[in-house]
This record gives sequence, structure tokens and C-alpha cells, in this order.
Amino acid sequence: MYCVLQPLLAASNKKPSLNPFHFFLLILSSVFIAAAGYIINDYFDLNIDRINKPQRLIVQKIISRRWTILWHFFLSMFGVAIGFYLDLTTRVTLLGFSNLICACLLFIYSISLKKKLLAGNILISLLTAWTVLVVSWCEARFFFNPADVNIHKIIRITFLYTGFAFVISLIREAVKDMEDIEGDRKFDCKTMPIVWGFNASKIYVAIWLVTLILSLVLLLLYMLQIHWWFSVIYCLILIIIPVLKIFQTLFKAKTPEDFHKLSTLLKFVMFTGILSMIFFRIYS
Repeated sequence: MYCVLQPLLAASNKKPSLNPFHFFLLILSSVFIAAAGYIINDYFDLNIDRINKPQRLIVQKIISRRWTILWHFFLSMFGVAIGFYLDLTTRVTLLGFSNLICACLLFIYSISLKKKLLAGNILISLLTAWTVLVVSWCEARFFFNPADVNIHKIIRITFLYTGFAFVISLIREAVKDMEDIEGDRKFDCKTMPIVWGFNASKIYVAIWLVTLILSLVLLLLYMLQIHWWFSVIYCLILIIIPVLKIFQTLFKAKTPEDFHKLSTLLKFVMFTGILSMIFFRIYS
């Protein structure tokens, strides 16, 4: 979002709350908290992962369980501390508390919500969307002076990318549930494919994929109207076509390996989708 906000604010002769160094710290805090979440999730999922992905085990195989807890604590602490530091040294407000809430929610997800139908999927998708939204949150002071900047454009673009991150994460979490069904079933998890079955879960994913494809096509048509030719080519080749490939192969997928490939492709689409923000910098 920095690629979007910085030129829009500069056009109104406004400086963002975060300079490049502070923005780097914001990224670092998000990375620390996300890494801590992955670590604590692997800690509590050790027995499940022995079934689902024994060749990719990290806890006990590479890092001892004691060190896993310590790494989780220190990474969470650093991520939250950076948030409070930015609160104190910039015009950002409540970032430290929001980082603390995110760290706590990731811990709750690992010990409980991950095993519940849809609850864990929605939480992770919301937290993924927050990593996009948080950049605009840091510039919230401009929202109270809408005459000073093009606030409506900022809000539209912010929610465009936030919605994209939420939907693509929601799809990926469902695909991961189908990939991990064997271990989840053995340890009494109530994930979507276990409760609804594979066919219903695939229909659920397909509905979200169709929603995403239609939204991307509408966005593509808009970019054609404003002659953003490079962004059109980028969106078509690196976002829309991979999503169509995911939709095409979804109902053919049967094995954990099939779903793992889909999950990897979804990560690629998430990356290329978020990276497309750079075009707002180019065309501004």
C-alpha cells in the first residue's frame, strides 16, 4: 500500500506518517508476528504434521520444542515492541496494541480455532487482509481531513487489495484443509472437508474462485479504459490465468500432493496480486 499512498499524498503535498525507515520497521513487525504465528502453530500441530507432512517437520527435527516456545515469545515481543515504538516516534496510533491483538489471535488460532469449522479459516484470512490494511491505518489521520487528500481513492484502493488478500487467503485455507485431511481427521479436527466432505468443500472454493475471477475481469476492463497496458498484461498473465488454472484443476484434485500444488499456486497469485500495487507508483 505504500506504493499507492505515497504518490497520492505527495500529489497533495502531504508527507506520509511513515518514512522509508519506519515503513521498513512496519514490515519487520508484521514479519516477526507472522513468523511467531507459524512457529507456535507448528508447535501445537506436531502430531498432526507427523502424518500430513513428515518430510517437512521443523519442530523437534530442526528446532527443539523448548526453543520453539522461546522463538515464538521473542518474535512476538519484538513485533509488538516495534509497533509501540512506531506509536511513540511517528503520528501512527494504536499500532502496538493492534500488533499485540494479532499475536494473541494467532496463539488462540493455534491452540483452538484451527480445529473448528470455518472459524480458523476466517481468522487467518482477516489477519492476512490486515497486513494490507495496516498501512492505510498508519495514515488514518488524513481520513479526518478528507479535503486535504484524495481520500476516496485511497479508501477504494485499500479495500480492493484488502478484499483480494482476504478472498485469496480464504480459498487457500480451504485448500490446505483438504490437503491435511488425514492428520486432521485422526486428531478430531472439525475442518471443512471433514464436516462437509470433499465435494461440498470444492464447491465452496469454486464459488470464491468465480467471485475472484469476475472481480478481476471487471478490474481488467477498467484498466483497459484508462490505458494501463502494462498492468493489463501483468494482471492477465500473472493473476487471472493462474486463477483460471486453479479453477480448472480444483475438481480433478484428489491427493494431498494435488492440493499442495494448488496451495502453492495460490501463494503465487497472492504474491503477484499484492505486487501489482507497484503500477500505482509507475502510473502516478
